Amino acid sequence: MRLTKEDVEHIALLARLHLSEEEKERYGEQLSNILEHVGKLQELDTTDVPAMASIVVERSRLRPDEPAAAMLRADLLANAPEASDEQFKVPPVLDGGP
Repeated sequence: MRLTKEDVEHIALLARLHLSEEEKERYGEQLSNILEHVGKLQELDTTDVPAMASIVVERSRLRPDEPAAAMLRADLLANAPEASDEQFKVPPVLDGGP
């Protein structure tokens, strides 16, 4: 399907684009090529092709959730930059501070 200059101007109006005459010619050619390609795709017989949402096989990227032994509090706090009363000590995040 070849687009006319009026078609391109109408599309530009709908998209609120201000195109020069050169752009109208170039985009008209590009859009026409796209429409011709879509037309060829529409000719394909897809009656035996199952519908699908994506060509990517979905699988969980997360490891299985398996229970493990808990770490000791002392080991966890050893990694903290600062600890107090067996708790992580962090800077205040709300107004009013300590």
